[in-house]
Amino acid sequence: MNNPFKEEYGWRRSAVTVRLPNEKSKWPSESAAPEMIIDGVWHRDLIDIITSTFQSEQFKTFHTTPFRQCWQVSDDHVIDILSEAYSSPEMLHAHEDVNKLPCELDGDLEHVVACLMLWSDSTHLTNFRDTSMWPFYMYFGNQSKYLRGKPTAMACHHVAYIPKLPDNFQDIYRGHYSQVSSREILTHCKHDLFHAIWDLILDTWFMDAYQSGIVIWCADGITRQIYPHFFSYSADYPEKVLVAGIKFLGKCACPRCLIAKKSFSKMGMAHDMRHRVRHVRMDSIERQGRISQAHKLIFQKGAAVNGKRVGYQLDKHSYVPMTNAFSERLLQFMVNFFLLLVVDQLHEFELGVWKAIFTHLLRVLFVAGGDGIQELNKRFRNIPTFGRGMIWKFACNVSAMKRLAA
Repeated sequence: MNNPFKEEYGWRRSAVTVRLPNEKSKWPSESAAPEMIIDGVWHRDLIDIITSTFQSEQFKTFHTTPFRQCWQVSDDHVIDILSEAYSSPEMLHAHEDVNKLPCELDGDLEHVVACLMLWSDSTHLTNFRDTSMWPFYMYFGNQSKYLRGKPTAMACHHVAYIPKLPDNFQDIYRGHYSQVSSREILTHCKHDLFHAIWDLILDTWFMDAYQSGIVIWCADGITRQIYPHFFSYSADYPEKVLVAGIKFLGKCACPRCLIAKKSFSKMGMAHDMRHRVRHVRMDSIERQGRISQAHKLIFQKGAAVNGKRVGYQLDKHSYVPMTNAFSERLLQFMVNFFLLLVVDQLHEFELGVWKAIFTHLLRVLFVAGGDGIQELNKRFRNIPTFGRGMIWKFACNVSAMKRLAA
């Protein structure tokens, strides 16, 4: 099979390093601990993606200047319309910030925000083997969501493909410590691998551009100074936990705020919304310091990854002892990376809430008896198709819940 990761398309193969901790094993520093080199990380430079996109025909569909979109209900009543990334308050603020920066070259270059919207989704590819794929990909918020949603628009830019820990992980670990790793250490190494790859992607070249911008001769023949700006990161809950560096369904289980799990039943109340706003997760030097202290305990003092000494540093807000690439790279620019983790309509509603509601309604119909289930199936079969691939024919009985697709 031909290798799809062609060099002329900007793909590069790199390796990252994961440090291997062990309870009761002490080292002078974290860098002195045994390491595992993970090869086969296929990735592209973000700057190459940005440059090639702004120089392509696709750029002609981009909005380089954000705007406020409103609906004037009456003479004294105006409602903001929040629909596109390029008409959002976040984009307007970013545009205002970059236009306060000093100009380069002739001093008359237009300053443009490249609105980067990130996604990642570990995907199982087959029903009969364990073949899987874990891509990182990116869209530009400068482009309308209606265009981004069209496969023919070629608006999705693949950034990296993430390898798993090797199958011989335990053999390598036992070679260093004469014992296999615990489940907690295995999870810790998986987390480290994820952020080691993001650290590779967010390299010095990209961070320089994040601060100072890059000058690009765009597809319309105008030279502009482009400033990359992370707008959102969409993922399902397990991957949001991975990005945020928190415990899965821990005491503070939300990746965006510090609401305790015991208070989840208050969701939807006015007090709950006020609490979310007041107690949003904030990245800080103090948080980084706690992570650093936990790493010292693990590698220099031989503390367990999930032990009490590490928990004393991190358990209050359900953090895990993991160096976060987004925090390390973006905190210097006053970016609170927790706020990048937006609601994911697909995973959190369509495959979550809606599916649970539909399952509950089916149970109600089963308990009620009669021909309710048959009538439901009939009504779904009678729904006509709409559009090209938008609403397909319901050929099977929906009550069987077979072949549900995202």
